[in-house]
Amino acid sequence: MKDKYNVYLKVDDRGIERSLRKFKRLCESFGIVKEYRSRKEYKKPSIRKKEKTEAAQKKRAKLKGRSGGKTKI
Repeated sequence: MKDKYNVYLKVDDRGIERSLRKFKRLCESFGIVKEYRSRKEYKKPSIRKKEKTEAAQKKRAKLKGRSGGKTKI
């Protein structure tokens, strides 16, 4: 891992469920979940590049659809 994460959380009288939700939010804000998912399986650099370009095309098409095909100058 390029960064080390230390997430500490005290369980108080309000209950374990509330503390667990707070822990999940902390992990999400630190980017731990995103990094875990990216490291879950190895992807070749060519596949990563292909997925990135496809996502960009999809995003452009979505934005174009919202504006009705008109571009602002």
